Amino acid sequence: MPAIFTVDPHTGVPIYLQLIEQVKRSVALGVLAPGERLPTVKQLATDLTINPNTVARAYRELERDGVIETSVGRGSFVRQNGASDAAAAAVNDVASSAVDAAVREAKSFGLKKSHVREIFQQALERWYASDGDVKERGN
Repeated sequence: MPAIFTVDPHTGVPIYLQLIEQVKRSVALGVLAPGERLPTVKQLATDLTINPNTVARAYRELERDGVIETSVGRGSFVRQNGASDAAAAAVNDVASSAVDAAVREAKSFGLKKSHVREIFQQALERWYASDGDVKERGN
C-alpha cells in the first residue's frame, strides 16, 4: 500500500485525529477500497515517526466508528459490510471537521459571527447552484 498518510504535529490537531480524518477521507473518496488492508500499527508508526500507541488509538476509534475492522494476526482492513454507509458517514465527519476548523480559524482572527455567516453564505452561493447541485469552479 502506498504511503497516503501524513501528520503535522504543528497544526494543534492531535495526531491520532489527523490519522482518523485521513482514513475516513480516503474511504469516502474511494482511495481505500472495502477489504483493503491498512498498514500495521508498527509499520505506520515507523513510517510517520510517531508512537505506535497513537496509531493504535486511531485504529481503535476507526473500528468503533465502523470504518475498519481488525482481525488479530491478520491486520486492519476497510470494512466490507456497510462500507458505503461508513463512507457516507465519513464524508459527513470530514466535512464537519473542515467547517469546524474554518469557523475556529475565523474566530481566532476576531471575526464576528455575522461576518463569518456572510462569508459562509457567499461560499455556498459560489459552490452550489440554486437547485443544490455542485457548481464547477469558475462557472
